[in-house]
Amino acid sequence: MIAENVKKVLAEIAGGNPFGEKITLVAATKTRTPDEINEAVAAGVTDTGENKVQEFTEKYAAVQGVNRHFIGHLQTNKVKYLIGKTHLIHSLDRFELAEEIEKRAAKAEWTADCLLEVNIGCELSKSGFALEEAEDACKKMRLYPHIRVRGLMAMLPLTDDTAKLTALCKEMRALYDLLREGRENFDRLSMGMSGDWRLCVANGSNMIRLGTALFGPRRTPLPPQNFTAEA
Repeated sequence: MIAENVKKVLAEIAGGNPFGEKITLVAATKTRTPDEINEAVAAGVTDTGENKVQEFTEKYAAVQGVNRHFIGHLQTNKVKYLIGKTHLIHSLDRFELAEEIEKRAAKAEWTADCLLEVNIGCELSKSGFALEEAEDACKKMRLYPHIRVRGLMAMLPLTDDTAKLTALCKEMRALYDLLREGRENFDRLSMGMSGDWRLCVANGSNMIRLGTALFGPRRTPLPPQNFTAEA
């Protein structure tokens, strides 16, 4: 089933978005086993994303040949576990986190590719910069030489109001187009999950994060294993 789902989605996004951009599929692998993830990789997945640092660490050696994304909320005390191992961090949502990433990346002589997270729905339950703060935040990120902002990430609110969701997508796309002017390698708009990805792609997203659409209903979390908070 996983392989069939992957191939179906890849075929559907093969034509790109309305802006003529290629769409990157990131398989959201929260609670998924290495065997399930490797099945998706064999079917054509090239990018995987974890929500929890613990799972990212535990599965790292068991899944090979992919670009590894971190797509969840990131605590500052867990940044050290991602340094040198991530293709893209989607959740750069505050300056405190930027300072920690900069400190750890500088020590490792490595540059962290990140997406600026925008709280497009102004939801108290979600983190990220407000829409009106995003332009200034993006400018200030240039103060961190070991952080490279590659684009924007957003999560749409859970609602059946298609008109509202479409309007929010268009706002994100407009912000993305504004911010990428004059910025080299600013080319990622990560927006769209299993329940709304088609709407997001239709309105300009070029990166989608799919979990249940590929793997089926989410499993209960994996039991904790050999994870330590030591530096």
